[in-house]
Amino acid sequence: MSSNQFSTFWVDERLYGVNIQMVQEITKSMNVTVVPLAPTYIKGLINLRGQIATAVGLKELFELPANQNESGKINVVCKCESYLLALVVDEVGDVLELEDNQYEYTPETVAPQVSRFMTGVYKLPNNILSVIDIQKIIDFLNV
Repeated sequence: MSSNQFSTFWVDERLYGVNIQMVQEITKSMNVTVVPLAPTYIKGLINLRGQIATAVGLKELFELPANQNESGKINVVCKCESYLLALVVDEVGDVLELEDNQYEYTPETVAPQVSRFMTGVYKLPNNILSVIDIQKIIDFLNV
């Protein structure tokens, strides 16, 4: 049976994950250069040792209620082709290896502002892992 590994993280007390092969690194909150007139989900640009990554607040992208406290956020830096994306998340979880038989397509009950960036979900013993497709986020940003 086939399996996949996911780097997991929490946003607004919900568990999300991306394919581990897409993750370049995980960093603590870094200095962000604000981009004037950018949408609220674009937190700015981050300089990662000479490479520029676009910081995207998943809470804002998914249209979830914002917290007043933005400190202590973590960046899950993902690479898709030549594009670097820093997903701003609340907390980092574990790396999970999950079997294909635990996978289901995205339920229709998931809000469209979140489901459009998902590929599906994995059923865990005590939770549900929503799988984020980095390419879908990049495509959305480049529209």
